[in-house]
Amino acid sequence: MPDDPLHQPHDKLFRSTFSEPRNAAAFLRHHLGGGAASCMDWASLALLPGSFINDQMREFETDLLFSVKIGPSDALVYILWEHQRSEDPSMALRLLTYMVRIWDDQLKKQGRPARLAPILPVVLAQDKDRWKTSSQFQDLFTFPEAIEKTARACTPDFSFRLLQLAEMAYEDIHGTPEGILTLRSLKAEPVGELLRSEVWDRDLITAVSREWVERFFRYVLNADVDRESFKARVLSQGSAVLTSAAMTLAEQFRQEGLQKGLQKGRQEGRQEGRQEGEIVSRRKALQDVLEARFGEVPAGLLEALTAVSDVQRLEKLLKYAAVCTDLEAFASAW
Repeated sequence: MPDDPLHQPHDKLFRSTFSEPRNAAAFLRHHLGGGAASCMDWASLALLPGSFINDQMREFETDLLFSVKIGPSDALVYILWEHQRSEDPSMALRLLTYMVRIWDDQLKKQGRPARLAPILPVVLAQDKDRWKTSSQFQDLFTFPEAIEKTARACTPDFSFRLLQLAEMAYEDIHGTPEGILTLRSLKAEPVGELLRSEVWDRDLITAVSREWVERFFRYVLNADVDRESFKARVLSQGSAVLTSAAMTLAEQFRQEGLQKGLQKGRQEGRQEGRQEGEIVSRRKALQDVLEARFGEVPAGLLEALTAVSDVQRLEKLLKYAAVCTDLEAFASAW
């Protein structure tokens, strides 16, 4: 699957979060259902390599395969993340195809004869509307009444766990802070709610890594939310770390835009404009961090800030603004 955050934002956020076994385990042990969760040794959950989805579906799906211990035996948990915008009534048939590929791969690695590990398939759907699709494979068939018993006995059957973000309340999503915030974000995106307070839960956001925050910010900005509303939401958190992350990402987006312009041949005057843009960007980021941490910044300090035209100097001041104790300490660093 191409690792392109601009064209695969759902995949990027989902896979980067739930490829971590601790995030997947915390979510699955609560949402797997059927009593299976209580039998599993969640500390043994391990991500297995490979993807089993069809090439034509890679734009709409991501899959993760885990192994887990149940007593002395192994089982497989297969998560299929669906982010297409329409329901698939034949989902069970597609899942069966993927499951057969997993078992074929298992046989190739183990050699024959071999005992296959059972697969517990989970489909996690992002669609904003509730699916009506049956999770039972044999419900895809119409069996002639005269041979129904025989036909059913000759037809494979299984069921899958269907988890739909559309029917989950934000507060009913469980797991680690990263897992909860990821799924709240993926739930909010199709319905235009990425700036909701539930997605920006301060207690959860302060518990996740800076790396995850930057991935989250990129996902939100890729969804084309209102930039001023996004900025206001970041500043309302009152966190210098979040503000700094947002400004860093804004600079990355700007640089990506410049790079695309260069690739299209718009090179004349780029160097001078880029340098001026970097100076303005860092001045603005520095002011935003100071305001987020200490409130209104004195006019004299702002004037002094405007006079700084060295990019490296501004970069050092930006880093210091995120950790200094107060405005007086910051001013003394000049």
